[in-house]
Formats: sequence, C-alpha cells, structure tokens
Amino acid sequence: MKIISGYLKNKKLILPLDKSTRPLKSMVRESIFNIVEHSKIFNFKIKDSNVLDLFSGIGSFGLEFISRGANNVIFCENYQPSVKILKKNILNLNCSKNTLVFEKDIYSQNFFQNLPNKKFEIIYLDPPFKEKRINEILHNINNKKLLSKNGIIILHRNKKTIDNFNDFFLIKKEKIYGLSKIIFGSFF
Repeated sequence: MKIISGYLKNKKLILPLDKSTRPLKSMVRESIFNIVEHSKIFNFKIKDSNVLDLFSGIGSFGLEFISRGANNVIFCENYQPSVKILKKNILNLNCSKNTLVFEKDIYSQNFFQNLPNKKFEIIYLDPPFKEKRINEILHNINNKKLLSKNGIIILHRNKKTIDNFNDFFLIKKEKIYGLSKIIFGSFF
C-alpha cells in the first residue's frame, strides 16, 4: 500500500500482519479524496486543514491528508499492534511534527475531554464494521463542538450495515465500494 498523491506520493506504508485491522483500499481512498476535493457539497480546502482520524489503524487515511497539505492530523487508535505500525509509518514518512497519536479507547470516560480543544475540518471514523455505538461517538463530537462550521465527517461502514443516526447528523452523500459504504455528513 502506498500514499496516492501529494508530496509523499508513492511512499510505501507498513501493513498489519493480522486481519484485525483493515486498511482502507487505495481505490476507495482516492475516490474519497476526489469527492472531498472536487465536490460542491463541501466548502473547505484540504491544504492547512486539521484532521481527526478516529480508529486510525495504520494511519493510511490521515497520512494521505498530510501528504496533500493538511496542517495536522490527530490519530486515535488503541489496538497496540496497529499503534506500533502507525508510529512506524509516521516516523518513516517524517510526519512527526504534523501528527499526534492518542492511544486511548474512544469509549473511555474522558477520551473526548482529553483531545486538544480545536476545530477539525475533517473527522474520519473507521470503526470495526460490527461496531454499533456510532451515535455515541457522533454525540461526543457534537457536544465538544469538534467539527468546524464547514467541516465534514467521513464514516466508513460495511455496505450492509444499517445505522439509525441521531437526528442532528445530516448525511450529505453516500457511496458504495465493494463491501465498504462511505458516508459524508455533518451536523445540523
């Protein structure tokens, strides 16, 4: 797996050895970035943006943002085999100054209170496909007001998953790629 575009284009990423982590396929990442960069639905630029990458895995999505000019990315991952690879990928790509790694459980009592008090243009959620507590995460993001006014939430789910989102979450676009469903949304 490689970085698709930007100043880190074609740089290789270390992949996980186990099947517990499922990195987003390059084709899906590229499609997401095309939608974000060229759709009239979104009103922000990737350059100089702040990104929150929840359930980061090995960091392929957030590192792609760094390569394309994002100001910084906060990676949140607590599965230790993935954290080790994530840190190696950050180090190998010389991205330490633009990144912060949170190694806490997203569902821990004070996870969201411990995040830096800033606004994010992009919040990416890639939880395990079987995860059912998506509304809890969205509620915490909304309560802490982490999403900037023109920001988007990008959610990766299994295409068969039916989520009943809170009434404050607005789906702006939805795309299916193989087994993946990508949801672009924001808050009312």
